[in-house]
Amino acid sequence: MIITVTLNPALDKTARVDVMRPNALNRLRDVQVDAGGKGVNVSAMIRALGGASVAVGFAGGGAGEELLSRIAQKGIKADFVRIAALTRTNVKVVDKDGALTELNEPGPEIKPTEWREMENKLSFYGVPGNTVALSGSLPAGPGADAYKRLCVLLRRAGAVVFLDADGEALKQALQLEPDSIPDYIKPNRFELLHYFGIPDDERVTEARLAELCHSLIDKGVKLVALSMGREGAIFASENGVWRAAAIPVEVCSTVGAGDSMAGALAYGFEQGMPEEQRFALAMAASAGACATAGTNPPDRALVDELLQKTRIEKTA
Repeated sequence: MIITVTLNPALDKTARVDVMRPNALNRLRDVQVDAGGKGVNVSAMIRALGGASVAVGFAGGGAGEELLSRIAQKGIKADFVRIAALTRTNVKVVDKDGALTELNEPGPEIKPTEWREMENKLSFYGVPGNTVALSGSLPAGPGADAYKRLCVLLRRAGAVVFLDADGEALKQALQLEPDSIPDYIKPNRFELLHYFGIPDDERVTEARLAELCHSLIDKGVKLVALSMGREGAIFASENGVWRAAAIPVEVCSTVGAGDSMAGALAYGFEQGMPEEQRFALAMAASAGACATAGTNPPDRALVDELLQKTRIEKTA
């Protein structure tokens, strides 16, 4: 079973403009409201591929009820902890060229009793044979070491852990010993370089990025999926390093592209797919998300079509 965890979910409002103008009036059109949060998006991608998952998170107030209603409308099973504070609302604006501007609220503060309820819930799900995907920003309350503590809880209980986080949350999780460190991580280029304290500029070659990914494999991570936008992706595991070219599509929105990649990787892992097949599915799902409006994942037919266009090469 796949469990997706969104500690800081949101109602996502996605809208379009011709040109996004700062310090000026921008009239939005084609406004869509959807259940948001990286883990929720991962669950949506898994369902689109034909799999199933349980979405876990926090929900509070009227916005939280709307969030849960929209998750149910997607056909996703949810098991959320109810909280006193209000679930946040985020606004995402896409211009005619596909450029994305995001306006994200910080999210609610989680009380100690609410956090303990979440830990108890994940203790129930964190058993051998289950895969738990931890994704997205952290709410106020649990602290920057929240993912680190959840990795320890889940890994030592026998679950496989996917982690998609950045900044201090990622840094702390990667300081763990091999028996507790996340199994799979999915940083983007900026997040990877930030972790290593390296400026993000053109002098950082793909070969250097591959070296950095592989150094995390030496720490105990089993897979590093490095997303690089239009430059494609690098996948590193103990079996080698693969370079995947971006699949050209007409971009409608980049919202959720990384989450679709994570969902495809988790689905492929649960289905027992060989590594290279999982990586191809992840690239097709990510490209399909870019070609799909709003925060909705691409449908399986589009993913299968794009699979025929994937180009993946083992480089080491």
